[in-house]
Amino acid sequence: MNIDTTQPWGVAIDYAGRAVVSENGHTLNVRVYDNSLGYTLERDPVTGQYPAVYVTAEVNEKGTGDSLLRGSGLVIIQAQNGVPAVPDQTAVQRAVAAALADFESRRAAYAALCATWAPAAPPATPAP
Repeated sequence: MNIDTTQPWGVAIDYAGRAVVSENGHTLNVRVYDNSLGYTLERDPVTGQYPAVYVTAEVNEKGTGDSLLRGSGLVIIQAQNGVPAVPDQTAVQRAVAAALADFESRRAAYAALCATWAPAAPPATPAP
């Protein structure tokens, strides 16, 4: 995935932290978010740290017969030393790489499962 160096997270995200990346014929959904409950970013009263930032990526491919294969990737950026987490331009790239690796492992497992459950060959018809 190519990183857009003009964007803090390496990809243009909307106001809700979402982005869609299209590359090599695949469409990936990306989301950047934290686990804070309010509108303002505040420190956790117990730990004194700001919330971590989660970067997720998901790739979906439709197959035959309404089948859908999915791969997911997650990167967590921890806030440290009492300051909020700063944007990491490689975080989205790493989440996409994890999603594609997960997709490939699921595809291989699905192919192995299909090979295991392949229907038996029909019995040979006797010659007249």
